[in-house]
Amino acid sequence: MLETRNLTIRFGGHVAVNAVSCAFAPGTLTAIVGPNGAGKTTYFNLISGQLKATEGTVTLDGQSLSGLPASARTRAGLGRAFQLTNLFPNLTVLENVRLAVQATREGAHRRGLNLWSIWSDHRALTERADQILADVALKAKEHATVASLPHGDQRKLEVALLMALEPKVFMFDEPTAGMNAAEAPVILDLIRALKKDKTKTILLVEHKMDVVRELADRIIVLHNGQLVADGEPSEVIASPVVQEAYLGVAKEVA
Repeated sequence: MLETRNLTIRFGGHVAVNAVSCAFAPGTLTAIVGPNGAGKTTYFNLISGQLKATEGTVTLDGQSLSGLPASARTRAGLGRAFQLTNLFPNLTVLENVRLAVQATREGAHRRGLNLWSIWSDHRALTERADQILADVALKAKEHATVASLPHGDQRKLEVALLMALEPKVFMFDEPTAGMNAAEAPVILDLIRALKKDKTKTILLVEHKMDVVRELADRIIVLHNGQLVADGEPSEVIASPVVQEAYLGVAKEVA
């Protein structure tokens, strides 16, 4: 169970996220929606450790993550889709994914054993990386350097790296942003597949409401940094506060 309690961050006099308390259970996909500037990505950054909270706590399975850097939160089980600056642009697609797989595995590559053991372990890491690349439709480009990839393929690689970490919590921040109509279904199919694993928790920031309606088990709405709605998709989307704050529909005047 991932939980935030009174999570808050202030930038000078501006409160970007204001005392957000929320729990996210395994086996559910929660969509986090809201207008631009609502605090969605900032909330993600507070959970994953990219930003330090002014107040409040983050816990995962009862373990406090508050105060830990992003790297330690990743080791604890939080998986945040990599930003492109976290990739190795001059290495190949396969090398990037293999490094991510290697980071989560014990083996001869860590223990400094004999050359045969190291080679065998390296082969296992490569096979796992190949499998992930096939899942994200990047197998044909495994020997291309990351810097040479178009934007859509870079987004696929971000998801591949996230899968390689095998986290307890998957955090997707607009995973199909910048993708064309042919590329986006690959990522959405991957998220659908991840949903089938009821031991995993999935958080999704997404502006496309058709995607939210299809994938989400639950929606929470942020507006001006505050949690203003939380519930089943049909109820939340139909609520007056969401119609006004998120969809831009004014309340009818009696």
